[in-house]
Amino acid sequence: MNKPTKFLVLRFSSIGDIVLTTPVVRCLKKQFPQAEVHYFTKSKFEFLLKDNPYIDKIWLWDNNASQILKALKNEKFDYIIDLHTNIRTLKIKLSLGVPSFSFSKLNVQKWLMTQFKINLMPDLHIVDRYMGTLKSFGVVNDGEGLDYFIPYKDNVEPEWLPPSHRQSFVAYAIGGQHNTKKLPIPRMIELCQKINYPIILLGGEEDFEAGEAIRTAIGETLIHNTCGKYNFNQSASLVQKAMIVFSHDTGLMHVAAAFKKKVYSIWGNTIPAFGMYPYKTAFEILEKNGLSCRPCSKIGHEACPKKHFKCMNEISFTFPIKEIPHKQIP
Repeated sequence: MNKPTKFLVLRFSSIGDIVLTTPVVRCLKKQFPQAEVHYFTKSKFEFLLKDNPYIDKIWLWDNNASQILKALKNEKFDYIIDLHTNIRTLKIKLSLGVPSFSFSKLNVQKWLMTQFKINLMPDLHIVDRYMGTLKSFGVVNDGEGLDYFIPYKDNVEPEWLPPSHRQSFVAYAIGGQHNTKKLPIPRMIELCQKINYPIILLGGEEDFEAGEAIRTAIGETLIHNTCGKYNFNQSASLVQKAMIVFSHDTGLMHVAAAFKKKVYSIWGNTIPAFGMYPYKTAFEILEKNGLSCRPCSKIGHEACPKKHFKCMNEISFTFPIKEIPHKQIP
């Protein structure tokens, strides 16, 4: 029997970015004969990958650089697929000394866009850029989109929800890594009033107070605040069960895309042109175009540098929501 070809895939953060790498491991595993796929990430992101059937082994970075590098050398990998491309992955590649294939972060293009609004970004989703690392192996994009696998123990049962939200609901992921990627609370309330249908709010503990403010303003008949009450996989389970999904530019937006949900994607200081909009699913972009200050960062800020936060405060909510069959309140 021929020896399997061993690949080490590198991506250390964050939630959304790791979900966006799932087509790479799936296509590699399914299309490359005898591929053995290993994935190296941070310990706190293991839950995103441990139920993925296309990954043979997960390696975890836990501040044990010398030990882990020694163990990786003993694996005798044939190739490294670097989907992170930073100083850490460079050190790993130099240490292992095997052929590697890396994707470009396009940092120069992003800098030109944020600093001078010169758009040299390719019209290409980051997933397709990731897939470019497999070109030499004849592996192509199968067009099946993203993957997300929820363990049985994290499946949220309907009876866990209030009666008002058991039959049908809209999911709204209100979190975001930076404040400038999130609507201000009054605008979240305005959006939920626009939706006017049972809504489950999703987010971490840090989003609980915002969720409570929305629930208090609109009422628990329409608003069920789960922020901080469920782990990420359980929140993903609710996304899977939702009729449609509203989301800021955050990890749950990509989970929604993995489940082929219609996504209403909300953008503030960052822009879809950076290549991380919902992938291979129906979506609508909610953003304020025509601002001379946008985008102001490729990631985000704690507060608007211009103090006016027009990119979120001036997004129009006049769009139709055709997926909602009827209004709950007149």
